[in-house]
This record gives sequence, structure tokens and C-alpha cells, in this order.
Amino acid sequence: MQFLASDFTERETLFVEVVLPLSLAINYTYRVPFELNEAIAIGKRVVVQFGKHKIYTALVKSIGKNPPEHYQAKYIIDVVDEHPVVNPKQFEFWDWITSYYLCNEGDVMSAALPTGLKLASETVLLLKEELPSELQLTEKEQLIFEVLQKQHRISIDEVAGLLGQKTVYPLVNSLIAKEVIVAAEEVVDKYKPLLKPFVRLNEFYREDENLRQLFSQLEKAPKQLDALLAYLKLSRGTGFISRTQLVEESGSGQSSLKSLIDKGVFDLEMRSVSRLSDDGEVFDANFKLSEQQERALNEIKQLFVAKDVVLLHGVTASGKTQLYIKLIEDAIAKGGQVLFLLPEIALTTQIVERLKFYFGSKIGVYHSKFNDNERVEIWNKVSSGAYQIVLGARSAVLLPFVQLNLVVVDEEHENSYKQYDPAPRYQARDAAIFLAHLHKAKVVLGSATPSLESYYNAKTDKYGLVELSERFGGVQLPLQQVVSIAEETKRKKMTSYFTSVLIDDIVEALEKKEQIILFQNRRGYATILLCATCGYAPKCVNCDVSLTYHKSSGKLHCHYCGYYQSSINVCPACGSVHVEQKGFGTERIEEELSLLFPDAKIARLDLDSTRSKNGMQQIIRDFQEKKADILIGTQMVAKGLDFENVSLIGVINADTLLNYPDFRAFERSYQLLAQVAGRAGRRDKQGKVCIQAYADDHRIIQQVVNNDYEQMYADELEERRQFNYPPFSRLIFVNVKHKDADVLNLAAQTLAANLRGQLGKRVLGPEQPLVSRVRNYYIKQIILKIERTAAIQKVKTVLVDTIRDFNSQKEFRSVITQIDVDPY
Repeated sequence: MQFLASDFTERETLFVEVVLPLSLAINYTYRVPFELNEAIAIGKRVVVQFGKHKIYTALVKSIGKNPPEHYQAKYIIDVVDEHPVVNPKQFEFWDWITSYYLCNEGDVMSAALPTGLKLASETVLLLKEELPSELQLTEKEQLIFEVLQKQHRISIDEVAGLLGQKTVYPLVNSLIAKEVIVAAEEVVDKYKPLLKPFVRLNEFYREDENLRQLFSQLEKAPKQLDALLAYLKLSRGTGFISRTQLVEESGSGQSSLKSLIDKGVFDLEMRSVSRLSDDGEVFDANFKLSEQQERALNEIKQLFVAKDVVLLHGVTASGKTQLYIKLIEDAIAKGGQVLFLLPEIALTTQIVERLKFYFGSKIGVYHSKFNDNERVEIWNKVSSGAYQIVLGARSAVLLPFVQLNLVVVDEEHENSYKQYDPAPRYQARDAAIFLAHLHKAKVVLGSATPSLESYYNAKTDKYGLVELSERFGGVQLPLQQVVSIAEETKRKKMTSYFTSVLIDDIVEALEKKEQIILFQNRRGYATILLCATCGYAPKCVNCDVSLTYHKSSGKLHCHYCGYYQSSINVCPACGSVHVEQKGFGTERIEEELSLLFPDAKIARLDLDSTRSKNGMQQIIRDFQEKKADILIGTQMVAKGLDFENVSLIGVINADTLLNYPDFRAFERSYQLLAQVAGRAGRRDKQGKVCIQAYADDHRIIQQVVNNDYEQMYADELEERRQFNYPPFSRLIFVNVKHKDADVLNLAAQTLAANLRGQLGKRVLGPEQPLVSRVRNYYIKQIILKIERTAAIQKVKTVLVDTIRDFNSQKEFRSVITQIDVDPY
């Protein structure tokens, strides 16, 4: 085909900057073929060649006419989407996350985009059209060859499954060298719509006369007649009806329906359906606010005139959720979208049921327990505006909102909002505030025990502050008592891990048919196994931590890397049989309780008991329905759960929280103990809280008992002022990792010295963190403590440049450096 010179003058050469799902410091630029000029648009996915492999999930970030300066731009291969999957506001948000948390844009893309929207490049093996005349194949090669003769193509993953081995690349290379197969790249879209069978009345029988004749024909087949009548009732004669729904409605069975399909009465069609529950019912929020709630709601609305962020400080069970509902109603009445953030998936279970009662199918739920296909559907529904309210854990902040009007961050103090690994290491509460700023939306931060930063911002007039000091309905705060474990042990009143006071309280609650929650912030059975003869304790082979014994599996587990091994009865170091179990977790508490109260039904809520998708939901629902009398849990039980029949809360050992080596330990202890205590007596009766501790006179425990948040805030703030901790400074952690301890020590010292040369006394360390080896990587930590008056962006630029120079040195290229901004 011949081209004229005029053809080229009329065409524009376009170049696109794309974001790749790789941790690259700079985005790449590609050239657009003329025939794709019309199809290209910002936010669409494109197929591009990157290095030796194809990366299929590149996102177009910008379109221009300038080629890159330092390399020849390759052509994009194809445009995947008809419509953009990412909007311009999201790219703005990604830029802020990249800049503030010092990560790469590819990291943000990987975190934001559901896996189902990432096209996978899979290597596919095909038989060559012309095979060699003589084939000399090994047994395994022959097996692959025979499979390919039958099904024409096979992926490398399928080869591994077929042979039952992971290392198949040498085998594949051998077949390629023998010219038996060729390797091809194939684009595979991971999102597959869920298809279900639907039936519709054949067009012939939609005419009245033909339908009458059909009725007379089916008089001798009553089950088939029932199916037809049920169809007409459900569909009103024309639409598709789910086959499952029709069988349930008619009670006629699958065989009768199959007969009608075989006779041509019904047409069968596989149709795409949503994986998400979608009841179309909408309820009115017709509950009545208390006088104090009305006042708080009016204050929030007034503060929104001048402030973008309002902190709602309300004691537990003060009815914060009802205020959220009223604010959400106002936001969606204006045609906007609402983001409702929760710290844990556990909370979505209860709150989604409550909010769905008021808002029906306007609500979408988004968290990590959803599978890839469900996440794609939610993404699309948020992008199209079909979901006006999105309820989710921290990753929901990355969804493609089009018209955000309100952000609610419930339990804003929770450290679950912080993403630790992998990058981007963002704080969802802070990120949500910036996202709201982009959309000109308002933010409500809610908590009974606000983080010191948020309360400080409210007290210094950066945020608005609204307080709710009474429980809804005038219910009294729980009666709290502290029991000394040391004193009870001395008087020989301890039964297993329970003081006599807690035992008496449990007996009383069980007699009244009331429920009990017991809190122990350790999972597993025994936190450590110890040889009484030589002191040997089994440790993880990959991490510098002791292994925890889990009775349910009968194995020793590492809670950092997942390594496990069989338990020991004989010490491998000295051969002694005196191996003792020290410490205790939720499993041990469960076992001891079942011995003390054999008639009580006991449930456990921790990471081990909630691994399945709906495991947590089921445990919470069963407890709500009073199928269990006692719920034992880790900090999961502290986070906003609301059970009307719980009258007693027991804290098994408060000291484990207080003795943690962290400047936030006391703040976190107060928050956790106060939140746990808040689960008691949440309806029309006062609850009871029993806190067991060795340090029973500790300041924090006394402040929890007295419900004195203000004093805790004042004490902690003064201490942080003296030692220049947040909110009076900013913290950035730099974690340096390597598999060789000597290389790591030299690298960490060198990097710290380089940083100190630029930033002076702001640089602390390097020091070993609490756990100094994880997954065979030794770790050293450098801390940057930056005063509030410093230009933080300049400090970050110096940090990034220094680390880039450090990583470019030959001897340190294998060293991993991770930056964590605001590591709390």
C-alpha cells in the first residue's frame, strides 16, 4: 500500500506517558500508531512492550506530541478499553500519594487497580506446524507432546500442574530446542463475568391462543404446569427468570424444567449476573435522634461551613452511627457519593447490615476478602456512580469516585488504617482527607478515643471538634474494676488465668443468660516452648522470633513469615523431656474456660478462626444470635462491634499492652482497653468490666477506669513535647535490609552517615528493630525526626536523592531500602 506525503501532514504523531505496575522511579513514554489515535484516551489500559516481556496493564496518564529525550519510543501494541478505567482525579490522588509517601506510581497502581483489571501475560506453548522427522523425547516431554496433540495449547502453569513439579522451564527450553513447540504470549483478561442459567418463554407461546393450547397439553404433567404458572407469575410473560428462582418458586424440580426446555416451551440462556448482593429495597431512616445527638448534628453542619474536617469525639455507644446516617442522607440527596471507612473487615459485617437497612442497594462494600471478580464489579459500579455509598477498609480510598461529597472515617484512631507492606505505605485516614480535598468534600472523623494527632489538630483549631459525652438512651457507662493478678496469686485465689473476681462475674452473667467477651491480645495456645533444663526455645528458621504453639494444628507457627514445624516433646539441644509451655493465647483461654464452664458455649475470634472469606461474619452472626455464651478474642473484639446482650467484658492481662517498646504504647493501651470496655452494656443496662493486671495501679489503667481521656491526652502530649515526638515532629523510618548481616551493617552505617551529612541531628540510628530478621533478611532501622518548622518536602527530596546515590554504588546494589513516612 502506497502513502502520499499529504497523508503524513494530516496525521499527528502522539506520544503517551504510561504507568506500569512496576516499582519504577520514572514513567515510560510510548508512541501511538496512527490507526490508534482515535482510540487513545487518558485512563485507558494499553498493551505495551517493556524490556523482553509484554506488560499488559499500562495505564495512559498523559498524551502529548513530544518524544522522549533519552530513548527511542516504542509503539504501543493495542488499546484495551472502550472507556477509561481510571479518572483524572485518581491520577491527581496517585501523584499526591507518590510524593507524600515517597513511593513510585507503579506501586500505587498495583495497590489501587483490582487484580481482575490487570491483564496477565501468560506464556502459552503451541505445537510447531512442521515437526522434525525423528522425535527423541524423554518420558515427561512425550507427555507434554501428547497433551498438545489433543488440546493444541497449554500454559506453563498447566505444564507444572500436569507434571506435579514447579521447575518446568528446562523441560520447555529442551522442547523448544528440539523444534517441537513454540512459545507465544497471549493476553488473558482475568475478569470473567459470572454466568447463570436463565429461562424465557418461547416467542411462539407468547401469543394467547398458543399459550391456551399449551395449558391444555400440560394438564397431564402437573409439575410442568406448576413451573409454567410460576414463570408467568414471576415474569409477567416476557422477561428472563433465573432457573434457580423458578425451581424454588414452583417446587416442580429440575427434571420438569428440563422437560419444558427440551420441548421448546422455554428458551435457556446463560446470562451475566452480579456477584454482589443487590436487593433493590430502600428503607427510610425514620429513627429519632436524642437531644444531644441533634445538637451534635447541628454543630457538625455549622462547622462544615468553615472547616473541611470535623472530629466527632463520642463515648462508646453514644450513637455516632446514627449521626453518620443523617450526614450520609444529606450527601446523597445532593447527588454526591460517600466513602465510609472502617479499620477492619470485621466491622463491615455489622455496619453494612445496619446501613443497608436505611440505604438498600445504594451501598457497595469493598475489602480484601472479596475475590478478583467481585472487586472489578465494585470498581465499575463506583466509577459509573451506581454505588452512592462505599463502605470499606483502607483500600476503598483508592476507588474511582466521580463525585465525592462526604468521607466518614469511623474509629479514626485505629492503626489498621496504616498500610505497612508492600508500598505504598499510606495512612488511609490521612489519604482520605486529601482525597476529600480534591473533590471539595467534607470529612467526619469519629472515635471514642481519638488519636493524639487528630485531637491535637482539633484543639489547635485545624479541625472542628464536636463531643458526645453521654451514651444513647441514657445508658450508664460500664462499671469498671481492676484486679491485681499479683495479689490474687499471693492469696491463692487464681484459677488458671482467671482471678476469683472474674470467675464470679462470669458465673453471674451465665446465670442471667447474658453474654461475655474476654480479651487476650495473643493468638495461639502457648506463646513459647521452653526447655526447663537448658533453656532452649524453638525459633523460626527465617526470623528472629520464637515460635508459637497452636493446639488446633499441633504445630509451632511463626506469626511473621508463616513458617511452621512439628511441636517438640523432647528438647533437641539437651534431650530433656521437661519442655514447658510458657505464656498463653486465645486458644489456651478457650480450653481452660471449657474445663471451668463445661456447659457454656464458647467461640473464638482471632486471625486463626477467621481465615475463610465469611469466617468472621459467621462468628459475629452466631454470637449476635446467642449461639455462643462467651466470645474470646484478640483486638478484633475491640473494634466497634455492638452486641445487645453482652453484660461483661474481661481483660485477661492488660500488662502485655503497656510494656510494648513504642512511644505510642500508652496511647494505644488506653484506646484498646477503653474500646474493649465499651462493648459492655450497650442497650438498656449498665455493663461490667473486669481488668486483670499485675500493674493494677498504672496511670493508664486508672485513666481507663475513670474514663478520663482528657487527662491521658494531657499527660501523653506533655511527654511528647519533651522528647519531640509527633504531633510536635514528623517521623520517617528508613528500613535497610540484606541477607548478609555484615553487608547490612556496613550499608546501614554508610547510609546513616550520608544522611547525617545532609540532615544533621535529625538522623537517628541505625539500630536494630524489635524483630531484627524477617524472612531471612536482617534489618536495621534509621529514623528521621523532623521538626514541624522544617520544609518537609525539601527533607524528602534530600532523603530520596541520598538513597538513590547510595543504591547506585556497586557494593550496595543488593541492599533493600524501604521508606515509611508517618510510620504509625
